[in-house]
Amino acid sequence: MRYLHTMVRVSDLEAALDFYCAKLGLAEIRRIDNEKGRFTLVFLAAPDDAERARHDQAPLVELTYNWDSEAYSGGRNFGHLAYRVKDIYATCQKLLDGGVTINRPPRDGHMAFVRSPDGISIELLQEGTPLPAAEPWASMPNTGSW
Repeated sequence: MRYLHTMVRVSDLEAALDFYCAKLGLAEIRRIDNEKGRFTLVFLAAPDDAERARHDQAPLVELTYNWDSEAYSGGRNFGHLAYRVKDIYATCQKLLDGGVTINRPPRDGHMAFVRSPDGISIELLQEGTPLPAAEPWASMPNTGSW
């Protein structure tokens, strides 16, 4: 397993970048503008991690800016922790066998979400290319929120 990123929602992208980059000293590694989803993702890394982050896409802080205004209360501004795993199906099965609810099953062989006992959302991403769709995951519905 490899740590990837922590996602934080921001209400003012320019103010957030001023804080994280200009003041705190993080470096912008990449940016994704998604017009269809109406959001921007900006991935940042500490200066000593920047080269590794560019190559491995980790370790990063992901700033998520939703273009439509939204008030983030109850911890909604903190998004999730993300980990890359060698076999997403085996990882999810181990969690399921341990009594963990799979909130967003890996139907696509690529991504799943679970929650910690304290409600922290954890994203699991398949290393390399997605695995072929497989049951029971392919037809498993979402449970709760992630």
